[in-house]
Amino acid sequence: MLKLLILLVVIALVSGALGFSGLAAGAAFLAKIVFGIMVVGIVIVLALVLLGLAALN
Repeated sequence: MLKLLILLVVIALVSGALGFSGLAAGAAFLAKIVFGIMVVGIVIVLALVLLGLAALN
């Protein structure tokens, strides 16, 4: 998922630099969505790890 995020950011930067504003906006929008999903996934995994560690004590 991180590779997809990096790819979308690079596409947005390159297309924005070349003047393709529509493509840059679309790639940036998708990058924001992927970033949000990734952050939620990390929070869920961290919560499960902390709950698992608390259950061991």
